[in-house]
Amino acid sequence: MSKIFFTYVILGIVQVFVLNRISLFGCATPLLYIYLILPFRRNYPKWIIILCGFIMGLSMDIFTNTPGVAAASTTFLAFIQPLILNLFVQKDSADDMMPTIKVLGMRRYVYYTLICVFIYCLLFFTIETFNFFNWQQWLLNIGGSTLLTALLIIVIENMRKR
Repeated sequence: MSKIFFTYVILGIVQVFVLNRISLFGCATPLLYIYLILPFRRNYPKWIIILCGFIMGLSMDIFTNTPGVAAASTTFLAFIQPLILNLFVQKDSADDMMPTIKVLGMRRYVYYTLICVFIYCLLFFTIETFNFFNWQQWLLNIGGSTLLTALLIIVIENMRKR
């Protein structure tokens, strides 16, 4: 548990002081802190995943001045993470299986990551924008941030694998 907390603190600091200042082409911001929601083991208690997601989002909201946006988005992602994971896991796999590239394989892990990050970005930017007057920018933010965040998560996961 202390390793997870340490990783969360490091990712939070990197997110607040470095990644939030990045905006590629004015639309792609890496939201790397959601990486900690993805590796929850299969059949882990849902309430713990949801609570961790809420605390993570709330702390990001406090430090990034996005009142409730990250908390709502991470809580929802934490809620649906077990459901999405079950789409990519074989039924006869271990109950305590951790979703990694090594376990799922590259293709399934990439799909799993893309779906989770897309759902998170869709909800995050929809709540943040809260209108559809500038729907092109909204779509660019969702698409750009999804691709950039998923790419960073896959790179980190690849590095962890070795």
